[in-house]
Amino acid sequence: MILEIFALIVLGVLCAAAIWLIVLIGNIPGNIARTAEHPQAEAISILAWVGLLTGGIGWGLALVWAKIKPAAPNAELLQRVAALEEKLKEAEA
Repeated sequence: MILEIFALIVLGVLCAAAIWLIVLIGNIPGNIARTAEHPQAEAISILAWVGLLTGGIGWGLALVWAKIKPAAPNAELLQRVAALEEKLKEAEA
């Protein structure tokens, strides 16, 4: 009887450790993205969890995505957009 109770306690501890490990691993890409102030940190976190639940491929993609920062908008492009917005305001008036 005591051996069965001990076995149940060990099984419970192992299950708790497995759940803790899954949560720890699932949070890695999101934490990396938030630390690096990635603009799509929440999307990376969601992809990591969905990917982890569906076999791990999405988790790996999320990890890569967390390490890659999108390129900053080109200054020339921003000027062209501002000029087009001005032309649009003038056309509406």
